[in-house]
Amino acid sequence: MNTRIINAPQENILDMLTRRIAPHTRKWIEANPISAIGFVQTSVPDLFFFADVAGKAANVYTVELFGSCPQTTTTLAVMGETSAVRAAMAAIEAAQSPAF
Repeated sequence: MNTRIINAPQENILDMLTRRIAPHTRKWIEANPISAIGFVQTSVPDLFFFADVAGKAANVYTVELFGSCPQTTTTLAVMGETSAVRAAMAAIEAAQSPAF
């Protein structure tokens, strides 16, 4: 699993992001402020698990990004306020540990 967080994403980053998501998700991005984006590159089963973990940990919006290898590896975007994205990403990191 690879993770990254972008704080205060620039407009061109949001443009790249909107090209890799479903149309209904684009509407959410246009209607809501995004002060941070977390990315998780992982397996397909973990994508659903981590999206659930993130949503339960913080008030974030999660979406799968198109353009990855969908058979083995995919990317989850976690969007929202900076503190919420950080909390969600911390929960994902904790859920990945064997003690979870």
